[in-house]
Amino acid sequence: MKMPAEPEEIESWLPQGWVWEENGHLMAVDLMATGPVAPAGYTATVETVGAVTCVRVLDAAGEQAAQGQMASLGEAVVVDRMVTAQAHRRRGLGNFVMRTLADRALETGAVLGVLGATDAGRALYETLGWKKHATLAECVYRP
Repeated sequence: MKMPAEPEEIESWLPQGWVWEENGHLMAVDLMATGPVAPAGYTATVETVGAVTCVRVLDAAGEQAAQGQMASLGEAVVVDRMVTAQAHRRRGLGNFVMRTLADRALETGAVLGVLGATDAGRALYETLGWKKHATLAECVYRP
């Protein structure tokens, strides 16, 4: 379960068996079009099924190097499952995927992006203009 709150604010609400897993960051941004281009040596596919859009970036051998997805909720999108393979990090792929998702979101009428970030992801998102709005507390049930 994830919730936008400091863990100590809600700890007393949790029944026995629930434990804190980690904390993240609830972030948001006003979306802007940027016309991203895949970095040299990479190709991208964009697929939308229902309200979910997925971007996949492939390397020259056709192997997946990065991916991300978003769910459209009217004027907002929720970005999720952002991953760049270890061997392909620091090449602008995460930036490219995020900007590609933003451009697609704007095409569908969305104006706001929302996501839950890890500490590592937060650094990337902040370079793209995303702002932290709350701590995102995550807990799991372990009887």
